Amino acid sequence: MVRFLSLSSGSNGNCYYFGNDRTAFLIDLGIGTRTVKKRLAEQGLSIDDIDAVFVTHDHFDHIKSLGTFTERYHKPVYLTRTLEQALRRNFCTAGRLKGCVRFLEEGKEAAVGDSLLITPFVVPHDATQTVGYHFTFDGERFTVMTDLGEVTDDAVRYASLADHLVVESNYDVDMLVTGSYPRELKERILMQHGHLSNEQAASLLRRASHDGLRDVYLCHLSANNNTPRLAFESAQKTLGSVGSRASLHCLPRSSASELFTF
Repeated sequence: MVRFLSLSSGSNGNCYYFGNDRTAFLIDLGIGTRTVKKRLAEQGLSIDDIDAVFVTHDHFDHIKSLGTFTERYHKPVYLTRTLEQALRRNFCTAGRLKGCVRFLEEGKEAAVGDSLLITPFVVPHDATQTVGYHFTFDGERFTVMTDLGEVTDDAVRYASLADHLVVESNYDVDMLVTGSYPRELKERILMQHGHLSNEQAASLLRRASHDGLRDVYLCHLSANNNTPRLAFESAQKTLGSVGSRASLHCLPRSSASELFTF
């Protein structure tokens, strides 16, 4: 049985847990270690059982506690060589990952332990480098894309391989354009290396939907430029239009989700 728990999903911090009876890992660690420990414990899970952390990119809301966690628990940190170079210079992680780094190569599948096969793939976002992850874990296929500015062919390809898809649905265009953000920030979000809108997320679902897609989890919703209802309705309409039976969920921004099991 595979367990999935979103510990936090948004600009306030991102952290996703995956585990079975033998292996457990996190994707990103953008919230405090004590918060991770507490939210895992609420589901009967232990931070001591985390075997590894996989990094998507070097923005603060994804690596805030990576250095602290690594120093305390000495767990392997998996990332690309480009991201490792960036984390050497980042104040959250500089000098704190020694002996824990394990390298992944973009577009290349790697075996981690006895039940995980994982492939990082590059997505467009305004970090040093940003990757999504496609992985097979205990027979279940997942694709996780937390931050990306446009729907690329690679994003569609890896999404179309997933039984369970975690994808950004960051903003509603009308809310962003008419909202209070300064013009420069609006332009950053809207650009090709910004974030994915509800409409773009729906476009990805339309192109990637397939009979084996069982679950869609909308992540990284904006607190100011989106609502769970708008994100859900946009994705639901698209899934319905292509005849998909996938279950649809909006992951909470600043709290843990329910524990999903497969």
